[in-house]
Amino acid sequence: MEKLLLGIDIGTSSCKVAIFKADGEVVAQSSSHYPTYYPESGWAEQNPEEWWTEVCQSINQCLDSEQLSGDQIVAIGVTGQGWAAIPVDEEGNCLHNTPIWLDTRATDIVSTIAESITEEEIFKVSGNSLSPTYSTPKILWFKKHKPELFKRTYKFLQSNSFIGMKLTGNMSSDRSQNYGLHFYNPVTFQYDVEMANQFGIPLEKFPDIYQSHEVIGTVTSQAAQITGLKAGTPVVAGGLDAACGTLGAGVIHHYETQLQGGQAGGVSICLDRPRTHPQLIFSPHVIPNRWLLQGGTVGGGGALRWFREEFGESLSFDELTSLAEEIPEGSDGVVFLPYLAGERSPIWNPKAKAMFYGLSFKETKGHAVRAVLEGVVFSVFHNLLTAKEAGVDIEKLDIRAMGGAANSELWIQIYSDITGCQIKVPSSDTATTLGAAILAGVGVGVYKDFDEAIDQTVQITRQHAPDLNRRKNYESSLAIYLKLSSMMNKEMFIG
Repeated sequence: MEKLLLGIDIGTSSCKVAIFKADGEVVAQSSSHYPTYYPESGWAEQNPEEWWTEVCQSINQCLDSEQLSGDQIVAIGVTGQGWAAIPVDEEGNCLHNTPIWLDTRATDIVSTIAESITEEEIFKVSGNSLSPTYSTPKILWFKKHKPELFKRTYKFLQSNSFIGMKLTGNMSSDRSQNYGLHFYNPVTFQYDVEMANQFGIPLEKFPDIYQSHEVIGTVTSQAAQITGLKAGTPVVAGGLDAACGTLGAGVIHHYETQLQGGQAGGVSICLDRPRTHPQLIFSPHVIPNRWLLQGGTVGGGGALRWFREEFGESLSFDELTSLAEEIPEGSDGVVFLPYLAGERSPIWNPKAKAMFYGLSFKETKGHAVRAVLEGVVFSVFHNLLTAKEAGVDIEKLDIRAMGGAANSELWIQIYSDITGCQIKVPSSDTATTLGAAILAGVGVGVYKDFDEAIDQTVQITRQHAPDLNRRKNYESSLAIYLKLSSMMNKEMFIG
């Protein structure tokens, strides 16, 4: 019987489940959507129990669609969105919806913390600056505004560890996801007792830390009955979606870089030694002895989706990008800032606003579409320019694109031209779930190591080389973008 691996991804808008052969071939896949709730301005939360319901449904759909048996799956990996704060009691019951990465309800708490703990102290321990979107301020928000709930909370979990708990009954955390906690040291992989005390957060409310490919337990009989999986199937700790996507794109060596083109945008630069920057995101990779210097933007494929839904007049994504192909590089001076829900790195401004700049009567819908594509790329390149300040030679990056944007040859060519880097596109549209499955495969010995796993599972379908002439055509628009971005902290822009 062929050994199959299951990968589960708790995304922003849906869960994705995929079953893989050991060579990376997708045997079955399914996705299922769940809502995001916006009860107040700046809040964005989801119900983890709804994640679990949809995960169960998607696993059953995968098994049923190919008439598979649960005992064909030899291991399971789980990945998911970062910066959650899921309070559960000792029995594993979820006590409250979790704020997700878009949530900025803790903005005032971040300001209060600055009065007692310096930015330098926090950065020295965690390698990350304090932002309301991280897990730490959200946990402190529960402590301040829901004190009884905080007291009842046995553990705070992340997205993948919540699903891992549902599958195995065991609570865990992992090295890659824990970077959202500013009392966690991502170089030593340990909680920092002194910093936790300064925050006033009891460390007993956080699970033991595992490597991402370590087995945390096996599928319980109860979970087996609901999902169709076999009881006793090993489950590994898993990790951050960006890191698992990075692994699934084949990025495991120094300076290999994953380009994220999903709902959000961003880059994850693989490093063989820690490098940090206060305006970027620093975390362990899901593989040992590697770290990721990341830029995470709010605007990605979601920006184009927003434009299509509001102004696309029922045009498909391909039809929209066809309009953009008719417009020259730089969109004739039209520039788009994709800050549709504030912005993360490198400006870290939850009040930043999106805008079109440079419109006149002569511009067309094609100009607007192309400006959206270019604006998303500018926002990612802004992060690469910031990484350069941290000592990263961005001209030497080996970039691999994943996510929905990778399916657009125009969009990836724009990325290549603006960054000046060659960009490879792996064959799989399922890089994140594949990364989770690879962790599971390494964890139970399907692969002897991560190099063997990548050699067997990741294939490159196309490559994009930068055009220096086209790159010059973007210089003016890029300069305007960077100037507008720098002005985002001024009151007239953030209102």
